[in-house]
Formats: sequence, structure tokens, C-alpha cells
Amino acid sequence: MSHKPLLVIVGAGSGVSAGIARKFGSNGFRVVLLSRTETSLQRSLEDLRQVHIESYGITADASDPDSIKATFTQIKNLYGITDVLVYNAAHIAPGDALSLTEQQLIDDLKVNTVGALTSAQQVIPDMVERKQGTLFFTGGGIALNPNPLYASLSIGKAAVRSLALSLAETLEPHGIYVGQVLIADHVQQGTFYDPDRIADVYWELYTNRDRKEYLFKE
Repeated sequence: MSHKPLLVIVGAGSGVSAGIARKFGSNGFRVVLLSRTETSLQRSLEDLRQVHIESYGITADASDPDSIKATFTQIKNLYGITDVLVYNAAHIAPGDALSLTEQQLIDDLKVNTVGALTSAQQVIPDMVERKQGTLFFTGGGIALNPNPLYASLSIGKAAVRSLALSLAETLEPHGIYVGQVLIADHVQQGTFYDPDRIADVYWELYTNRDRKEYLFKE
């Protein structure tokens, strides 16, 4: 096992997670990406390897607790204990509260919130044992100001924000830092909401461990 610290990102893609992977990877982390689709995973890994970041990928379904549990067992066996977990998975479905069905809300919450809890619970015992570790949750400004055109996502982000704040209080006595970045608009390269700018905030929070949440807003 390498002595380099391990970053695991659940819900890896080309946006925020890619920025975080580059930032932490260029600061000496090994990176494991979890994504639902193999093609997106291979693309992300190729980008990281081009900049010489030690990175690995596993396909997993954030909406399925069994998939998450099996994947984290695999990660521990192959790469060791997770030092930093980033939960970045979300199901972004447009629709107001009138068109939202009960089943869709439940299905979306499995990805937007429940998967975050399951992922965190897989790495927390080792973190508690070592009295160190970091959990990050990618939040949204809509957790504070719901977007009625994205009712389900707004509910999911409000719920995951609450979960992250609860975990922060619960884990603080164990030396574990829990943070979240609430991104207030669409992530896009070359704008204020550039993935690399957002990743800088994650690194700053990781380094300083001084804020439970950071509202990333213009």
C-alpha cells in the first residue's frame, strides 16, 4: 500500500469532481473515482493520468446501498483506508413540485441524500479509529433557496446539507472534519463557477478545517 493519502470521489464526472481530483492529486493524493458509467470513468481517468495523477476508477451506483458497500470494501482491500471522501453524486431532474411524483422523489433522494449517508458510513469507522479524516459533500445554493423548477433536487440538497451538518457535530469530537460547499449556480469552465476555482475552496477547507459550510456565490 502506498503511503500517499487517499481521496475517494463518489459521483465523478467532468465538472466539480474533476477539479477536486486535480487539486488534491497535484498535492500528493492518490485518487479513486466512482461513477455509474464506464465511459465517463475512463475519460476522467485519462484526463488525470495526462497530468500524472495516480488515479483509479470503479463503477458503482450511488442509488444502491449494496453497490456502495461492495465498492468501499473493494477500495479498502485494493488501496487502503480513505483519508478524504467527497460525495458529489446527484440526480438532476427538472420539474416543479406539482409534477413531481412520490416515487420520483424517493428515487432521487436515494442518490441525492441516502447515498451520501451510506458512503460516509463505510469510511467513518476507520476514521474514528485513527481519530482523523475528512468528509466533503457537494451542496447547492438551492439547499437554502429552493429552485421551484428543480423541486426534487432542491429537497435533496436541503436534506444532504442537514445530513452534513449533523455529521459535522457528531464527528468533531473524534477529530474528523466534515465540510460542504454550496455551489450557487451552474458550474462552467472559464466563469466564476469554474471547477478549478471551486476545487480551491475544497482544498482551503481541507487545510484549515475551520468552516462547516461555504456558500460559493458570486
